[in-house]
Amino acid sequence: MKVLVIGPGGREHAIVRSLLADPNVSEVHAAPGNAGISKLVPTHKINGNDPDAVAKLATKLAVDLVVVGPEAPLAAGVSDAVREAGIPVFGPSKAAAQLEASKAFAKEIMAEAGVPTAMALVATTAEEAASALDTFGAPYVVKDDGLAAGKGVVVTRNRDEALAHAQSCFDAGGSVVIEEFLDGPEVSLFVLCDGHNTVALSPAQDFKRIFDNDEGPNTGGMGAYTPLEWAPEGLVQEVIDRVAQPTVNEMARRGTPFVGVLFVGLALTSRGTRVIEFNVRFGDPETQAVLARLKTPLGSLLLSAAKGELDTAEELRWAKETAVAVVVASENYPDTPRAGDRIRGLKKAEALDGVHVIHAGTALDDDGKVVSAGGRVLAVVALGSDLVEARERAYDGVELVQLDGGQFRSDIGRKAARGEIKVPYAATGALPITKAKA
Repeated sequence: MKVLVIGPGGREHAIVRSLLADPNVSEVHAAPGNAGISKLVPTHKINGNDPDAVAKLATKLAVDLVVVGPEAPLAAGVSDAVREAGIPVFGPSKAAAQLEASKAFAKEIMAEAGVPTAMALVATTAEEAASALDTFGAPYVVKDDGLAAGKGVVVTRNRDEALAHAQSCFDAGGSVVIEEFLDGPEVSLFVLCDGHNTVALSPAQDFKRIFDNDEGPNTGGMGAYTPLEWAPEGLVQEVIDRVAQPTVNEMARRGTPFVGVLFVGLALTSRGTRVIEFNVRFGDPETQAVLARLKTPLGSLLLSAAKGELDTAEELRWAKETAVAVVVASENYPDTPRAGDRIRGLKKAEALDGVHVIHAGTALDDDGKVVSAGGRVLAVVALGSDLVEARERAYDGVELVQLDGGQFRSDIGRKAARGEIKVPYAATGALPITKAKA
């Protein structure tokens, strides 16, 4: 099997790495890739958001499968163009990608499918935003309706700050979704979909804020770990039964079948399990941790989804170890990240037992040296016998990476390792989950 992976980031590097471990995959290409990916497979410098360019490259390479990583190409219709060229593709159509491209659309689907989620209102003016904020009260949750690379969410007790974020969206010609605040620990779950069938991967937890103790602005994600020993028994099946499968059924009913990965962001609240958001691609950095544990050949699994054959796929197999991914970001991320800084110590980090480095915002300079080229530069991923050991190994690797102005969180997985995460009683399934209003 020959596979083409579309995307420039850490998620794509992790996917490429897993594909190369699949005995059924004979060749992998990437477009446009990054410094880490280019050391593993041939890369092609095309615009990954251009549907025609991707379809032409896939046809030229005669690939058997295209895997679209980021949200922007999906929202642009890259998967549609590849399918029209007669090539199987793992990634939803432009119409189905609206589950992430429009939070208002996602709320509509959840309401129709009976998916438990936060109550929400859509605002297009300052007056509507003010009214919605007062309806739900603090903490205020304001989300850009469109794509924002994981950074278009403001959660604050400051009403003026919430209104200011909404106004910035209005000034840019957009709208916002204002929601009730959901308490409880958060969980990320990737669900593979083939238009009708669903298969869940291992749950993970990520860390959105830039600083320790969940302080500072939201980012695209500063780290993750999996599995979640503290998660309620039966959580994954509950999400399949109450969230993923009803959503896939509703999308199929509308004539826009969902093929790809449905990324379900969850809050385990005092009133039960609630959906925070949907994404339509593998999340970053959860993917780096989750795929580090996956033993089932990834290429065959994604091809089964692309062909509508997930019901015949083999049962997933997982490594017994725990995986932790710690992101190293550029100076001034998430505002205006500095680029072009030399990155050293990568080989030393990868020489550690159970550690590997996944590149995200990296590039090669004129001398062939690895330099920073984005906000989240890389993730150090480690496997350990338990969360304590995995954390120790990951942070040992992080300490060896040298990047001027580089920043990282020191508390990825720390509360879980200390047994400090408490799940509200209702989230255990002891209380019924009711349909939330959207």
